[in-house]
Amino acid sequence: MSGTGGWRTGGTSVDAYEDPGTPDLRGGWRYLWWLVGRQWRRCAAGAVLASAWMVLLAATPYLMARAVDHGLEPGDLGALAGWTGALAAAGVVNAWLGIMRHRTMTRVRMDANFRTVKVVVGHATRLGAALRRQVGTGEVVTIGVGDVQTISQSLTAVGPGIGAVVAYAAVGGLMLSVSARLALVVLLGVPVLGVLLGPLMGRLQGREAEYRERQSVLTARIGDLAGGLRVLNGLGGKSLVADAFRRDSARLREQGYRVGAVTSWIQAIGVGLPMLFLGLVTWLGARLAARGEISVGELVSVYGYVVALGWPVAFLIEMSHQLSRGVVAARRVVAFLRLEPEPDEGTREAPAEPSALYDPASGVRVAPGRLTVLAGARPADAADVIDRLGRYAPSDVTWGDVPLTEIPLGRVRERILVAEAEADLFAGTLREVIGAGGPRPRDMPSEDRLSRALDAAAADDIVRGLPEGLDTVVAAQGRDLSGGQRQRVRLARAVAADPEVLLAVEPTSALDAHTEAAVAERLRAERAGRTTVLACTSPLVLDRADVVHYLVDGKVAAVGSHRDLLDAEPGYRALVAREAEEEGREKEDAEEEEPVR
Repeated sequence: MSGTGGWRTGGTSVDAYEDPGTPDLRGGWRYLWWLVGRQWRRCAAGAVLASAWMVLLAATPYLMARAVDHGLEPGDLGALAGWTGALAAAGVVNAWLGIMRHRTMTRVRMDANFRTVKVVVGHATRLGAALRRQVGTGEVVTIGVGDVQTISQSLTAVGPGIGAVVAYAAVGGLMLSVSARLALVVLLGVPVLGVLLGPLMGRLQGREAEYRERQSVLTARIGDLAGGLRVLNGLGGKSLVADAFRRDSARLREQGYRVGAVTSWIQAIGVGLPMLFLGLVTWLGARLAARGEISVGELVSVYGYVVALGWPVAFLIEMSHQLSRGVVAARRVVAFLRLEPEPDEGTREAPAEPSALYDPASGVRVAPGRLTVLAGARPADAADVIDRLGRYAPSDVTWGDVPLTEIPLGRVRERILVAEAEADLFAGTLREVIGAGGPRPRDMPSEDRLSRALDAAAADDIVRGLPEGLDTVVAAQGRDLSGGQRQRVRLARAVAADPEVLLAVEPTSALDAHTEAAVAERLRAERAGRTTVLACTSPLVLDRADVVHYLVDGKVAAVGSHRDLLDAEPGYRALVAREAEEEGREKEDAEEEEPVR
């Protein structure tokens, strides 16, 4: 990878930030043709190089026949030397053509690969929060890991495929100069090949499509199993999921066998049919030579022509096979690219000043500049309110006197940030992970901003414990961090973004009581004067809130300070007491399980 953000392959760079163009989404074949069109000069060069390479392969027997007939048989050493030199020169030129053909088609493959990756990643970004609701993780992974490679590989057959057709016609013409009967046999080979392979290619596409579908399901199950392994162990459900995975894996294996069966027939025909032609043409050529209708040199050339036909035939079969697989993969990519993001028809301006957020469905009214906590007997109720206030779910929420749905989504995302408890953490240095939460990820927070965010999330001890501090590389999803550390990193990332409105779901659920109290106090101080809404039932957090909304069945049952609600609302008092009891029990369990040092 070059230092300017581009990938360099064989002297050709593919700029990672270049506009990949607008793909043709009318079907799999159309998408493949679009990829060819985006680099048509390179594809044309590959076709010319492949055609010249294969024609020169076919010309080798012609030169050999001339050397035999005009040099060896009459004993003319000069003519023999001349034709032998021409034969050697053709070999050198053909070696160079083969190298250039391979390099050119490698560039075609790499361009198609990165172009498809860019359009898929770009579209996934445009889908945003709607991505998970429209397509499973397994489908996205299968596209990124398998389909992109299959599509790019299929394009490498375009140049050689065209060259194979040209070479086939050239060989037919050369054989026509020897014998019309032999030329007819050779030229009939392609139609016979098409008749035999056509049905097999159609069957391969169907079975390949089913295989890809099962593969995406299995990939999704692997992700679910890996992500929820601890929970499954605790619930005793690991064996059930493992059994389901085993069944899906067996189905995928059986489908793979079906794909392999069709592929094996295609390859068998690709090897066997040229051998049949070789035997037939050899037999006919030998009979013609025995009757004196063709010379010895021409008989040698016939053998050479038939051997040379092996390359075009092999490339034609390979092209058909690769394109059949490529169109299946392209259809899946097209289906993904056809997914539409959530409609954004907002045209009104957001409130110029910090304003109240109001959710009619629950009755929650969030006053600007205050720390508000939503406490519900069912945590999902508070999370639903957060989703509506952040415009991640359909709602009639208003911001000031403007419906939230009438404000352009980009403006909403710039000023309102929703921090989920299980939000993704990308791989990179801790500095990059924490600094990637703002509306403009490339604008890294200042050192002071990072320091304050880490302090607010009580995450400064994480930095001190890492070997290179903020420059320590963190694995994807923070796999090398503990659950509490991951949660504090997520909170620090949200605070570092410094949004006007911060909406957070259970930001302290994985923390011990001491750390939770520190986070509640520091977050309140750091966010003073700005709107902060937390979905939480921890008494330590509730006690530091400016206002608490007590939710029952998703509706506001009471509003007030934590202590006022404790005195006035029995249901709220029971909820908080239960939460405090559970927190105390979890703390005792953690202390008992802590190893003796």
